[in-house]
Amino acid sequence: MADLAGSRHALPYVLNLSMVFTELPLLERAEAARAAGFTAVEYWWPFETAVPDPADVDAFVASVEKAGVAVTGLNFFPGDVAGGDRGLVTWTGREKEFAHSVASAIELGERLGCRRFNALYGNRIDGADPAGQDKLGLENLALASDAAARVDAEIVLEPLSGAGKYPLKTAADVLKVLDELGRDNVKLLADLYHLAVNGDDLDKVVSVHTGRIGHVQIADAPGRHQPGTGTLDIEGYLEKLQTAGYRGQVGVEYKPDGPSADSLSWLPFERRGLA
Repeated sequence: MADLAGSRHALPYVLNLSMVFTELPLLERAEAARAAGFTAVEYWWPFETAVPDPADVDAFVASVEKAGVAVTGLNFFPGDVAGGDRGLVTWTGREKEFAHSVASAIELGERLGCRRFNALYGNRIDGADPAGQDKLGLENLALASDAAARVDAEIVLEPLSGAGKYPLKTAADVLKVLDELGRDNVKLLADLYHLAVNGDDLDKVVSVHTGRIGHVQIADAPGRHQPGTGTLDIEGYLEKLQTAGYRGQVGVEYKPDGPSADSLSWLPFERRGLA
């Protein structure tokens, strides 16, 4: 068993390779993560379209298998993130594209053994009725829930910061959607950075809502860099989550302040391969 001396919790870490090691080409990042000591990784959607070229998918799968890491999380296709898009779940007129995205992600997840999928809710659209968008969101989340259930997987939904038109800012915003949806395999993704930046009550989130959390992600605030670069008591909140019964993984999803390998010095090597 790894030495946990100096750590306030025993939760396992997974490295998000859509944020860390991005100085490397996509197909080289899994090997870099394994060399850094991680046995599990997660990605956003690693392709530019909802239905990627099969050759690109094969190359991606091969890179993961060669590295010998597990993929524990994937996003559904979110649209043009660089252009400001934040998901298709509530995007009127792109229902078929979302359905194709779900099918593509579930198929890739089956190949990789991944059983967690992040469904970004989507921005408010100028001229569209917010209530209509939310109704579509419930329909699309139900579709995703059904598809995930067929492979014993779960969907997570997260609040975001830094996206003015994205309506889910707090844990309560997400939980309201989950209550209306009523699906056991759709849960809250508690990204401590986004919640903190949005002014949410992290103590309440980690003590009251732990049972509804499907995944946790971290970055320090402000700045969204590695732990220790800001003021967020990340270790303390992870300890509280574990005490409250959370037994899942912690996604390391920050923008490295400096080279990615150097930015991982906050996490002892022996703590990186527990997942």
